[in-house]
Amino acid sequence: MSARVSDLLNGLAPSATLAVDAKAKAMKAAGEPVIGYGAGEPDFPTPVHIVEAAAKACYDPVNYKYTPTAGIPDLREAIAAKSMRDSGLDVKASQVLVTNGGKHAVATAFISLLNPGDEVLIPAPYWTTYPEAVYLTGATPVPVMTSEGNGFRINVDELERARTKKTKMLVFVSPSNPSGAVLRPEEVIAIGQWAAEHGIWVLCDEIYEHLVYGGARHASLPVVTPDFGDRWIVVNGVAKSYAMTGWRVGWMISAPDIMDAAFNYQSQTTSNISNISQRAAVAALTGDLMAVEEMREAFDRRRKIMVKMLNDVDGVTCAEPEGAFYCFPNVSGLLGRSLGGRVANSSSELADLLLETIKIAVVPGEAFGTPGFFRFSYALSDNDLVEGLERLTAFVAAG
Repeated sequence: MSARVSDLLNGLAPSATLAVDAKAKAMKAAGEPVIGYGAGEPDFPTPVHIVEAAAKACYDPVNYKYTPTAGIPDLREAIAAKSMRDSGLDVKASQVLVTNGGKHAVATAFISLLNPGDEVLIPAPYWTTYPEAVYLTGATPVPVMTSEGNGFRINVDELERARTKKTKMLVFVSPSNPSGAVLRPEEVIAIGQWAAEHGIWVLCDEIYEHLVYGGARHASLPVVTPDFGDRWIVVNGVAKSYAMTGWRVGWMISAPDIMDAAFNYQSQTTSNISNISQRAAVAALTGDLMAVEEMREAFDRRRKIMVKMLNDVDGVTCAEPEGAFYCFPNVSGLLGRSLGGRVANSSSELADLLLETIKIAVVPGEAFGTPGFFRFSYALSDNDLVEGLERLTAFVAAG
């Protein structure tokens, strides 16, 4: 970046996932047959009843004005009710802050709690935003490596090895982006008890709570460890479960004193988010979960197809994800090999090679703190999913 830019933003890394998605879309717009596996958003339309609620809201003059900073009362009540309905989390509407998407909720949570010198444990592989949002507070992100053999499910031993006197917070994500890992309830309880013992705050990102498969179940840490106390923050949103990424509605929930700070911060930065989006979110959260279940079933089908096809590629191994809508295969067996007359020595180089040659866009593991892996989203059509993986299989087989 330019030397005229602040030192703070000069040190901020761009979003790798958004960069890959933007490049793929630009190439596709230019007429190239690109298939993008990089986007973290459902390919389904937002359910009709939600869109209709938004359209109706456009004609109501009350929505032409500012709302309270924390969000419209109907939505805060709906979020509190939804939290009890879906995960058993008992909170008051006064503890809810409506944010400009889940990413904004994460950043607001960090800035509400962290000080320079604090350390934040972030299990790897991790969503690209976590360490950068921690960096912006002056605190230090501390990656904690998980085991591929354990399905990338973080455990107490791994966390304890990384803990220091400066550890203030743990980022806890289940289901996980990018690995699809879903922790068992007993694992969640053990981590909650460990954090409580050491007075560590836990940020619980529950954005993929409804997207679990097979025998996996989502367990909310504050719910399954009721003796944990109030050192937790839950962030969530409508983006993934309701196919509403572009509507930009998320939320943050925590103890009253933390929320007071978060309300104050938002009042000086974004004020309230779009009134129309808030009205749409009310319709989403107060309606039934039929559309959510239909999407989940489609993702489950695609998940199984993708896992099988990836494991059929010579040099690739892929564990079966239990949640979210990503596969996270190990592609280290492709590194150092001649592919299409070229050799890639890192997963980042390999991702570039695949985009240039066979026109498939993936996010390399370097973006998630785990080189040697790729993140493949299966939130795309069945036909594109299969065609892109057929290209990969043929490309590798040709050498």
